[in-house]
Amino acid sequence: MKIDELSALEVSFNQLIETLLIKKTATEEFTVKLSSERSQFTRFNHAKVRQTGYVADGWIELTLMEDQRSSFRQFPFTGNWDIDWQIAYNSLQELRAELRLLPIDPYLVLPSGNNTSREVHFGKLLANEDVVPTILELVAELDFTGIYAGGIVIKAYGDSQGQKHWFATDTFTLDYSLFRESGQAVKGTFAGSNWNQSAYQTRISEDKKQLELLSLAAKELPRGKYKTYFAPAAVADLVMMLSWGAVSEADLRQGNSALATLSRQEKLLSPEFSLKENFQLGLVPRFNEWGEMAAPELPIIQKGFLINTLINSRTGKEYQKIANGANSSETLRAPEVSPGNLAFEQILPSLDTGLYVSNLHYLNWSDRPTGRITGMTRYACFWVEKGEIIAPIENLRFDDSLYRFWGDNLVDFTNFQEFIPEVGTYESRQLGGSLVPGMLVEDFTYTL
Repeated sequence: MKIDELSALEVSFNQLIETLLIKKTATEEFTVKLSSERSQFTRFNHAKVRQTGYVADGWIELTLMEDQRSSFRQFPFTGNWDIDWQIAYNSLQELRAELRLLPIDPYLVLPSGNNTSREVHFGKLLANEDVVPTILELVAELDFTGIYAGGIVIKAYGDSQGQKHWFATDTFTLDYSLFRESGQAVKGTFAGSNWNQSAYQTRISEDKKQLELLSLAAKELPRGKYKTYFAPAAVADLVMMLSWGAVSEADLRQGNSALATLSRQEKLLSPEFSLKENFQLGLVPRFNEWGEMAAPELPIIQKGFLINTLINSRTGKEYQKIANGANSSETLRAPEVSPGNLAFEQILPSLDTGLYVSNLHYLNWSDRPTGRITGMTRYACFWVEKGEIIAPIENLRFDDSLYRFWGDNLVDFTNFQEFIPEVGTYESRQLGGSLVPGMLVEDFTYTL
């Protein structure tokens, strides 16, 4: 997106807020949220382009509040003032008529405060015409399947109390797999704000080595407990389970949290395990659905102790807690797990004999109160003996507790971290991801 086009969208958004301020009644409050993008999407299969195109999209969510009642409308945002204001005004009229029919919401959060922010992060992405030749040059002879998504994503907020936020960032993600004729695959992601050709070459080179290892006869392992190294992509999957009934204060209060035992200090995690929200990388906006700003960093688990949960204003109002800028679902937005001491070249020697797990699949809670997670291994997972990869493994189901693999059974984290991006494109491109190390665990439980 050109700078003048981005500026025009910001001007139009600000004009919408200012006009709504004029049109609102003395007893009304409102919030306006914008999600917009200008993205190049290219889908690959068998190292050929199967679908490509450029998407210009945007929508507004207008929420109107009065007399402890609220309702919202979503409508397209084009940047054309005449079109956008007509739709916005019609939506405002509909919401006014609807509010009087709705029940009172005792925990309704009204706009408050005077937070403002503006962040614009320009990157150096591939030109649209360079996406295909640059990506395929290194994988032309392989069964390469994946999707590239790149461009600018905009998130913005304004409300009736004068809070206003504008966040725009240039990013790309390449989510891909390299397949063998047998159906086995190596899974990879490559993402950032600046395309780095040498880093891409290194990533593909490492993937090709794993692809060659998949040609070995697969080893079928009996169920049991195995020493396991989890690559950063697998660690990221485990960390994101904490967003599903663990780090939320509401879940904790309602008895749904996997960290309830930790919060009561009946169990502790390893002192090597620390988790925080880190917004300083600038990958996601710090403001939430109410225009509230999260701290640049928020420690959640520190050296095995639960220090903070994620608390939004609605939960704070219901349980008399101080909100800390969490989003409406109280989920992780910028998680970072602290690195440890395990060097890259020591991963296999330290594992010695056990499993090297590159990716996980289909995670779920098997027993949330005890923190038990179940799932499957997937893509380029290997059996290791005496520090050497011997064979790929057949897929295994696991079932183990975070109080074990992040507790007494945690050997170490790697001394390096990888950024594992969010690659979802449902409704719109997702921002952010997890900054995590790999980890080595004793006696991880595999059940099938």
